[in-house]
Amino acid sequence: MARPVVAIVGRPNVGKSTIFNRLIGDRLAIVEDKPGITRDRIYGNAEWNGKVFSVIDTGGIEIDGDDMILKSIRMQAELAIEEADVIVFMCDAKSGVTHSDEEVAQILFRSGKPVILAINKVDNMKRADDIYEFYSLGFGDPIGISGSHGTGVGDLLDAVVESLPELTDDEYDEDVIRVALIGRPNVGKSSLVNAILGEERVIVSDVAGTTRDAIDTPFEKDGQRYVLIDTAGMRKRGKVYENTEKYSVMRAMRAIERADVVLVLINGEEGIIEQDKHIAGYAYEAGKASLFVVNKWDMVEKDDKTMQQFQNKIRDHFLFMTYAPIVFLSALTKQRLQKLLPVVKHVAEQHTLRIQTHLLNDVVSDAVAINPPPTDKGRRLRINYATQVAVKPPTMVVFVNDPELMHFSYERYLENKIRAAFNFEGTPIRIFTRRKSDES
Repeated sequence: MARPVVAIVGRPNVGKSTIFNRLIGDRLAIVEDKPGITRDRIYGNAEWNGKVFSVIDTGGIEIDGDDMILKSIRMQAELAIEEADVIVFMCDAKSGVTHSDEEVAQILFRSGKPVILAINKVDNMKRADDIYEFYSLGFGDPIGISGSHGTGVGDLLDAVVESLPELTDDEYDEDVIRVALIGRPNVGKSSLVNAILGEERVIVSDVAGTTRDAIDTPFEKDGQRYVLIDTAGMRKRGKVYENTEKYSVMRAMRAIERADVVLVLINGEEGIIEQDKHIAGYAYEAGKASLFVVNKWDMVEKDDKTMQQFQNKIRDHFLFMTYAPIVFLSALTKQRLQKLLPVVKHVAEQHTLRIQTHLLNDVVSDAVAINPPPTDKGRRLRINYATQVAVKPPTMVVFVNDPELMHFSYERYLENKIRAAFNFEGTPIRIFTRRKSDES
């Protein structure tokens, strides 16, 4: 089930990234006290009072080659309106209401989306009186918060979850494989959808960012039912939108949450760029079955070593997803297209694979016998037994004498042994370590 999305919007230097980190409980975004410093993660998950939602920090969206601050703010607000279920509109108590705040307010007000007005930098009681002028923006009671001290964040979260929509499960049956296509603009996501379906179902253009919306397309092949979730491009045309590649994260995240299998598309003609790794990382963190699809392979000059060299590059760049198969194809010419769906079906099956406890323990016992856990300050990890507790992704719990003694390198060793025994191709594996007494 897709999570509702909360977007944090506001002019530069009001503390969006600091509040983003507060909401998701981690320091994923780079924070520095000057405008425009956010250069990293713009997406995270948060939970409050039992409700889980996604958070987008629009401070992470940049406009290349254009220093017009107002234009940037306006675009960020428009992006948030398109993608978010709830918008947190942040202003700065120290600065008071600015012309930029009023510009954003007009855009948000016309959207009809729920807007929570948060006034940051209310660091003391004196500042608390400064929030009253923000009533003029027209969004009701402003909530005074302090990103640096954390005060008022609970009140903000209460207001956010109260405004979240109730999302229901997808209408598709359990046996339907939901496939999301993700990737930066112009890697050929819409063209691949059309090639798979054999007809023009979505808008396709050579200009990056021409798909107008995410589209669900059910179809059936060889007795298996699928749904393609196309996340290509951006809603609006124009230089500003085409240059904002980080925008693709917003739409990709919704598709990833709903998918069983994620196709990470790479432009074979252009090669791998940093943005590809960012996008693939979201599929990994969401625990989804995944495979790499190298599109536009017909445009690549090849010899007998080209494909292997490209595979090696993918493995070097995506060390966190070595389990993901790689398919080379051309959506335009349909070269090697017939290889795709069998791999999709295979990794979907691996994603739901459940291993009997006694078989899993046989593998773990053999692994320990071959390579016993190292000692740590005279103490040695003792593994009692392991069991699989979930699928999508396959999740194992290993009961031990002391979880603190489980080094990540030994956990990786166990994962490799489990993969060697049971394959799990195309799916991440989650391994959690618990003290034996925690079983109850």
